[in-house]
Amino acid sequence: MVLLTMAPSMQEAGMKTPLLSSSATTSSSSSSISSTSSEADESSPAASNRFEIQDVTRYNYEFPSKPLSGFQSCKSLAVLSGHVGSVSCLALCGEFILSASQGKDIIVWQQPDLRQFTKFGQGDGSVKALVTFGNKVFTAHQDSRIRVWKVSRSSENVFKLVDTLPTTKDYLGKFMKQSNYVQTRRHHKRLWIEHADSISCLTICNGLIYSGSWDKTLKVWRISDLKCLESIKAHDDAINSLVACKGIVYSASADGKVKAWGKGGGKEGKKSQSHSLQGILEGHKDISLNSVVVSEDGKWVYGGGSDGFIMGWEGKSDFTSWKLVSETKAHHMAVLCMCLMGEFLCSGSADKSIVIWKREAYGKIGKVGVINGHEGPVKCLQASPCNVGFRS
Repeated sequence: MVLLTMAPSMQEAGMKTPLLSSSATTSSSSSSISSTSSEADESSPAASNRFEIQDVTRYNYEFPSKPLSGFQSCKSLAVLSGHVGSVSCLALCGEFILSASQGKDIIVWQQPDLRQFTKFGQGDGSVKALVTFGNKVFTAHQDSRIRVWKVSRSSENVFKLVDTLPTTKDYLGKFMKQSNYVQTRRHHKRLWIEHADSISCLTICNGLIYSGSWDKTLKVWRISDLKCLESIKAHDDAINSLVACKGIVYSASADGKVKAWGKGGGKEGKKSQSHSLQGILEGHKDISLNSVVVSEDGKWVYGGGSDGFIMGWEGKSDFTSWKLVSETKAHHMAVLCMCLMGEFLCSGSADKSIVIWKREAYGKIGKVGVINGHEGPVKCLQASPCNVGFRS
């Protein structure tokens, strides 16, 4: 289920509040993200696959008794149904909204009427992440592959599969050399360009696409020729989220850390075009960090944890160090996803709620309102600063 909501502009902030698209599981069970957690919902009964815009009057929107000046309430636009099982990821692609779930199919919703336009998909297992770049869509899958789709309205097949990463050319160029193989687990080896487990997240920066996996590695791909350039042993547990800003890539992991990666230099002082560790952002102990977002200027980084807290770090102007400046108990259960739009931060949780926050001085955040209505954990969010249907 995908729930679209819209909030009126906030005069105090001088900008429109984000239009939210969120998704949740269709059952009330939940668990925090980890590399060892099983895909229990993969075996859940198939949900109805028909499309319908449901009656949204039953959705409850709760706000503080003294909301920020100019903030009134959220208006629900539509509830989009059609997926088998829980919705795992969302993306905006021009006039389309893309949503994916446990099945291989990605549903395309067309604006402004939010009707189902088409479906596309391939491979085994669920789609874990979606990102768009120009006329291409990149999809990350449970089968450890990234698929590349070309978008063309002039073609009968609007979303056409054009390649799979790693590409055949990349694979053939490396499979003969034994030094290109790495041990993934006992008695198992793979080429270093291959992920060994589900790919959980993707992000794009400066002509590169980054993939994070439950195999604990971060891989770097060049968009122009789809070649894998680097594989980094990034964390001690599953990578759950990636975000990039100002040439720095942040990875959030079930090991409880956010790590910052950049080119040329780092903590070891090496000068190279390869990526190196720039810093480690640490917060609470013995938790999983499930989501990470960063402000447009790159100064503030926020991480959502399995303990329900959102932690904020302030970075130096040269992006060489970060310090923890805020800790906010945001939800009763794990924070599973976040999105940032200007001065507003939105968080989705295993407690089935979405909370809207306004960023304040020194990295603090203040609660603006709470949106309830999902029947299961909110696993992904997207926001757009527009009035209707994500149209800018």
